[in-house]
Amino acid sequence: MEIGLVGLGKMGGNMRTRLRNGKVGVVGYDRNPEVSDVASLAEMVEKLPSPKVVWVMVPAGDITRATVTELIELLDKGDVIIDGGNSRWTDDEVHAGLAAEKGIGYIDCGVSGGVWGLENGYALMAGGDKADISKVQPVFDALKPEGDSGFVHAGRVGAGHFSKMVHNGIEYAMMQAYAEGYELLEKVDIVDNVTAVFDSWRQGTVVRSWLLDLLVKALEEDPGLSKIRGYAEDSGEGRWTVEAAIDNAVPVHTIAASLFARFSSRQDESPAMQAVAAMRNQFGGHAVQAAAEAGHDPKDA
Repeated sequence: MEIGLVGLGKMGGNMRTRLRNGKVGVVGYDRNPEVSDVASLAEMVEKLPSPKVVWVMVPAGDITRATVTELIELLDKGDVIIDGGNSRWTDDEVHAGLAAEKGIGYIDCGVSGGVWGLENGYALMAGGDKADISKVQPVFDALKPEGDSGFVHAGRVGAGHFSKMVHNGIEYAMMQAYAEGYELLEKVDIVDNVTAVFDSWRQGTVVRSWLLDLLVKALEEDPGLSKIRGYAEDSGEGRWTVEAAIDNAVPVHTIAASLFARFSSRQDESPAMQAVAAMRNQFGGHAVQAAAEAGHDPKDA
């Protein structure tokens, strides 16, 4: 089998290699000519056998929308587009409708595995028509990890990216829990080696995970994490998870809190905490300097 792959960055480039290692031919296109196999999307499509399959692996949003729109013009009835980026599931529904007008199949596929996917394989969550999934199953088989798990046909179009979105929301919460535990262990003077404590949890405990393995690796490489600023971005899926929970009246306390914690990380001086400090000073003089100036007794509150 041979497919087109659009986007050869960190994920896409490694996926091209894993596919080729799995005996799936790949014609890759990227705007960077140093990594691209062809000069244009049109050339890539021209080189593919029919029915043509094109996997899109570019940033979510306008770039994906433009790429999918162009591919719909280039492809024909019976061909299939797979969006493997981090698109919002509502975009998938729009794109699938546009593709269907020309008889083109559309699959959305959430992909997890990061830079380790080349070696370990990628967890894949696909949404789309069963017949379209069957057409490209060899591609999924080449990308997924060994074993029975790692790939799921999650449901209709949109289900793949929706599943990946919730996966990332859970990931936010797990990382936040590990991070808060790390800070507490570091804060007290009773624990001599925090890294060793985390390392001890990697076997036999209910909190063991790959994320825990990666945290231990980071602590071993940079004890105290002195080289890393406490600033965390969010890729969008955490926000979408919380928004979907609101739309469906599902309480996601932990996921929401972990998202808001990332917002807090971007503030050198948190206005919210300044307001909290001001209120504490007003009702009880808890800010020592302000209490002394105001003549308040901190014990009054």
